[in-house]
Amino acid sequence: MKRLYLLLLASLLGACSLLPQSEPLDTYLLPATPLPSQTPAVDWSLRINTPSSGQLLDGTRIVVLPEPGQINTYQGARWSERTPQLLRQRLLDAFNDDARIAALSTEDQHLKADLELVSDLRRFHSQYRDGRPEALIQLDVRLVDVRDQRILASRRFSVSQPASDTSVAAVVVAFGQAGDRLAQELVDWTVSEGQRVTP
Repeated sequence: MKRLYLLLLASLLGACSLLPQSEPLDTYLLPATPLPSQTPAVDWSLRINTPSSGQLLDGTRIVVLPEPGQINTYQGARWSERTPQLLRQRLLDAFNDDARIAALSTEDQHLKADLELVSDLRRFHSQYRDGRPEALIQLDVRLVDVRDQRILASRRFSVSQPASDTSVAAVVVAFGQAGDRLAQELVDWTVSEGQRVTP
């Protein structure tokens, strides 16, 4: 009886190996080219908030629209962190590279600041155009006075970058190039508007 029990237990354990295994995932960082350092430095501080997003973009999967109105994700691939955090870190790095705003923080640090960037991530996906994927990033940004929460300036940033081929690696490179352009435009706009609205 004991031998029968052991055989049954062994067969059950063996059956566990027949269960489908989790899908292997390749994890990608968002490629970035450092911005050149600029002068002169400003005398106000900036808080960079994590962009808000809809449920579709609030995850780590790399979203693709293979056809208009059809949403999918690249199988076996993901970002290194949730998309809003990924973009916030890219923007923070860009502001640090630029160096005109020395006093930078994020909402996680609970530090006082003069101005803050509040944004909505509308697009962070690839889409096919004439059979070729392109990375698209769209961010609606508001520059806010922290003292009274008044919106001082707002702008929509939208950039797209064709990929060199249809591979996931090429799409990730295209996202990095689109992120570089968006970061440069956003940093320049923020410094210009911040200087205009601060006493």
